[in-house]
Amino acid sequence: MEITTMTSKGQITIPAPVRRALGVRPGDRIEFKLRADGVVELVPHARDIRELFGVLVPAVRGVTLADMDRAVREGASRP
Repeated sequence: MEITTMTSKGQITIPAPVRRALGVRPGDRIEFKLRADGVVELVPHARDIRELFGVLVPAVRGVTLADMDRAVREGASRP
């Protein structure tokens, strides 16, 4: 059995064996399910794919007018 203490802000530290059993890491979300019999279940909260929108920044940068002009000049100078 693992025991932890709640802070005045309502925060708790989940003991390492419990984190390992749940497979959670920093930044993961955990759902608290209160059952009718009074038992609370901790369940890793699966992220909805829509929550990840905007996390990755495209590696491709836009093309500027100067880039296009340069490409046209270089293409025109080739035989």
